[in-house]
Amino acid sequence: MQFNVTLPSKLRPHYRLELAYYQQAMYTNNLHQAWYHLERAHIIGQSYPYEHSYVHWKMLLFGNRIKSFKEILGQIPRLLVGGIKSFVGHIPVGNTGGANVPPLRPMEIPVDIQEMFREVNL
Repeated sequence: MQFNVTLPSKLRPHYRLELAYYQQAMYTNNLHQAWYHLERAHIIGQSYPYEHSYVHWKMLLFGNRIKSFKEILGQIPRLLVGGIKSFVGHIPVGNTGGANVPPLRPMEIPVDIQEMFREVNL
């Protein structure tokens, strides 16, 4: 069994950049763009407990911001178990993390993120 604890240093800038883009989009009230960047941060960080849980926390706050009961309710179990599943290496690869997709459904990873993963040997 593989235990994931720390986001690799080569991935960290990419993860942080997506969160910075999210913050910038929120600042300009571009909610569609903000969500897009949260989903990308989720894909990048979903194998690592802290980063995975943090994105679900941001998604919960986003759901609150847009007053989406579905998103808020969908994020609570993801927030509670997502980090644990990351730690033990049982995640649905590529899943974007929102309540609009089943939590256990693997999804296609965007090509640029696939390339990023290849560059850091993941």
